Amino acid sequence: MKSKTKIHFEKNAGTYIAYVLAFLTIAAFVAFVVLAQTEEFRIVGYEAYSSLILEGIGNTIYVSIIALLGSLVLGFLLYLMSISKIKYFKALDDVFTEIIYGTPLLVLIIITTFLISPAFVDQINRTWTGIIALVVYMGPYMKNVYKSAFSSISEEQYMAMDLFGFTPYQRYRYIIIPQVIRILMPPMMNNFSLIIKGSALLNVLSYNELYYTVVVAQSKTFAFIEGYVLMWVLYLIITIPLSQLTKYIERKWSL
Repeated sequence: MKSKTKIHFEKNAGTYIAYVLAFLTIAAFVAFVVLAQTEEFRIVGYEAYSSLILEGIGNTIYVSIIALLGSLVLGFLLYLMSISKIKYFKALDDVFTEIIYGTPLLVLIIITTFLISPAFVDQINRTWTGIIALVVYMGPYMKNVYKSAFSSISEEQYMAMDLFGFTPYQRYRYIIIPQVIRILMPPMMNNFSLIIKGSALLNVLSYNELYYTVVVAQSKTFAFIEGYVLMWVLYLIITIPLSQLTKYIERKWSL
């Protein structure tokens, strides 16, 4: 009989081989598409704008982190409203969620910047209005993450906590928070990837993020297709590690 270690190795080896073959298939497809172009592929022209594009990458990550933190706060407030015994709060949460679900992010960014913000502030910082729009847009999605996380704690666990006389601190410190964080992390990281990709729409505000910097470089090099390919690769470089980190967390915490 085969040992468990050998079976485990064979299973993992098969998985790795499958991933390598899948990667080579996609790489071959991309190479074929590039080589099949009738015009010269002029990606080298973007080297002169590498510092500008790097700045755009940094700004993209910066606004995405702020938007993530803000949406975590807003999502938690919406979650509290959704479970509130006050009917007005529950109704307000439902109406707000339906409005956001039915609004494209680009439209929300423009309305927040040019319609809502001027009603409250005379001098508008468009970067912050864009971030606020991202926070508002992701808030209901983060609320759903909190719902899934807190619903994982069964009634039996609450009964057991009552039976053993846990204090509120002990409940949250040793039972509730560890379980909530374990379930919260993977979808939160997925939402972070959505925020990163959604931040590309801040280019309508002339914010110096990744999409905008590549577009600026395109206007100088006139290598438009190459610019979009470069943009695509750079977004993948940012988002794929997040996706892999999410899968790692899921595997680690499911044990």
